[in-house]
Amino acid sequence: MKQIEQVTLRNGVKIYPFSSNEELIDFVSNEKKILVAVNAEKILHATEQTKSIINNNIGYSDGIGAVMALQKHGFPDAKKLPGCELWLKIVEALSKEGKTFYLVGGKQEVIENTIQQLRKEFSGIQIVGYRNGYIQSEEEKNHLIGDVVAKKPDVVFVAMGSPKQELLMEEMLRQHKAIYQGLGGSFDVYTGSVKRAPQWWVSHNLEFAYRLLKQPTRIKRQIHLVKFLLMVKLGKI
Repeated sequence: MKQIEQVTLRNGVKIYPFSSNEELIDFVSNEKKILVAVNAEKILHATEQTKSIINNNIGYSDGIGAVMALQKHGFPDAKKLPGCELWLKIVEALSKEGKTFYLVGGKQEVIENTIQQLRKEFSGIQIVGYRNGYIQSEEEKNHLIGDVVAKKPDVVFVAMGSPKQELLMEEMLRQHKAIYQGLGGSFDVYTGSVKRAPQWWVSHNLEFAYRLLKQPTRIKRQIHLVKFLLMVKLGKI
């Protein structure tokens, strides 16, 4: 297997410069850790806590800003690997190998629709457990972790938003080694509860602009993106 090393950005965030979904899947199959989506916002606003989560696991370029930063550091083959697509690539590849899955996240209706749709799309998929993302108490969290430990899934997807999902996955990882991936709102996108940008916007790396058109209130966040891109150009990231 090709040796892939983390790239350390100037603010200390470390990202793996994967060139394809297949390369990432091969890598994570041997390095059972948490897949953490990294974009410009996460790099720019990294705290010691979020930096630690990314650096101790497998940070991959989920946004074009992260790709530009990697390319600036001498990795021209680095590609954008959207998490909302990557998790389905993982399901497709590993379900064929008979691997088992556990899913956490979303409203009850969303997680149930997600499970139903996965079973239709991936014949024979082995889903050993699932629950919604509304964990209300320490007792509920411990029950979830205990269930994961008991059922020993090969892959665990957690869709609860950052850094909440990563902190939960870190607790799980300490007790059960598996491939983990944080998915944010991907179950909502997968089931059609939330619409993703049309393919033209996605393929031209303009998904952020589409979201801005749909949600003008995101303008403050996009100003940070402009700042990030300028810092990349100046070699400050």
